[in-house]
Amino acid sequence: MNFDRERIIALIEPVSSLSEVVDLASPSLTSHQEQVAYISMKIAEEMGLSSQEQCQIALAGELHDIGFLSLEDRLKFSEKTFEIQNTYNHETIGYALLRKFKPLEYPATMIRFHHLPWDNGKGASYNNMPVPLGSHILHLADRIAVSIDKRKEILGQVDSIVKQILDHNETLFNPSVVKAFISLSNREYFWLDASSNYCGRIVKEKLEPLNLWLSMKDLLLLAELFAQIIDFRSPFTAHHSSGVAATAGALARLAGFSAVECQLMQVAGYLHDIGKLAVPGDILEKPGDLDDTEKRIMKSHVYYTYRTLQDISGFETINTWASLHHERLDGTGYPFHLTAVDLPLGSRIMAVADVFTAIMEDRPYRKGLESEVALEILDNMRKSALDPHVVSILFSNLEEVNTIRFTAQTMAEDRYLSFRREIDTSDTSTHR
Repeated sequence: MNFDRERIIALIEPVSSLSEVVDLASPSLTSHQEQVAYISMKIAEEMGLSSQEQCQIALAGELHDIGFLSLEDRLKFSEKTFEIQNTYNHETIGYALLRKFKPLEYPATMIRFHHLPWDNGKGASYNNMPVPLGSHILHLADRIAVSIDKRKEILGQVDSIVKQILDHNETLFNPSVVKAFISLSNREYFWLDASSNYCGRIVKEKLEPLNLWLSMKDLLLLAELFAQIIDFRSPFTAHHSSGVAATAGALARLAGFSAVECQLMQVAGYLHDIGKLAVPGDILEKPGDLDDTEKRIMKSHVYYTYRTLQDISGFETINTWASLHHERLDGTGYPFHLTAVDLPLGSRIMAVADVFTAIMEDRPYRKGLESEVALEILDNMRKSALDPHVVSILFSNLEEVNTIRFTAQTMAEDRYLSFRREIDTSDTSTHR
């Protein structure tokens, strides 16, 4: 693998993939964030904003609902209404998650205020903080998107949607943004694009010349951010991906992987459970055994990890290492039932890292196991399921690897607690 450390990947690709998998949590939410990104981008273009501003607004649109930690709350918030009475605080959570990653700092600020009413001009600021114009563009785009009924022919809905927007001009929506939307609303292609499955592709094509390229350091930070988005939905999973990433990186180094490969292994570890964003939280947090239906739903997460990472250019190796972590050498794993001949060493390392981390950490239904019990489980699994060489590396370096895992998970737990304190003490919920 040859990687240019200064140009690893374009930011829009992983952001778009994250957006897609988050919207898989319910059929009614499919492509919602991409839809908002498209509508926002077109309004910004109509308003004559710069290409860079359009790019930032589209990135914010792709991630504007990332702060919903509960599917139930998100479904309620997506109802076809403009008068939002309940405060779900997802704007503040989204801002808190995204703002520390420098390339997403400005989109995070837009997301922070994207449900702030215009209120006859009062919404231009909040608590003496200026509110970006992009926030008001996102607000309008989001309400347009939830007003579109994809089960019906779109052009016949235009007049009704436009009327609803005009009814809330000046009160909920910035009039300059509404003016641009009204101009757009006369063009059939806008509605056909906005209601289609092509909107995500259109956004990526539009942003391609403006793409922000990430270095290896940036990629690791972005992958860690994604791990927090995956894991922070539950206190029981708040540090899992960090533990897997650290363990997999350590095992890869001990197995002779290059420094770059070890970094890519960490990225794969951070992303290995990204498909869990498509699994309802009540299944992830269930304190007892899953029933048969819940088990089938849970098993689907690795399939969604595979399909999500598959769309990111240059992620072929990362995807192979990340998404095959539940495959087993004897073919008893899932979802592809691959066997030893199909599984590269990186995938085998990830499988061991995931099992080791899972049995050592606390879960909703049990405390983490003692090292002796963990070793016994791994010893039994290496007879047919896990790679015996990788397990032997772990056994020979158990204290070192476990210290690395524990340190990484302790740091992740501290980040989670800090995140919760920020959310719990925040007064920036913007519903008035």
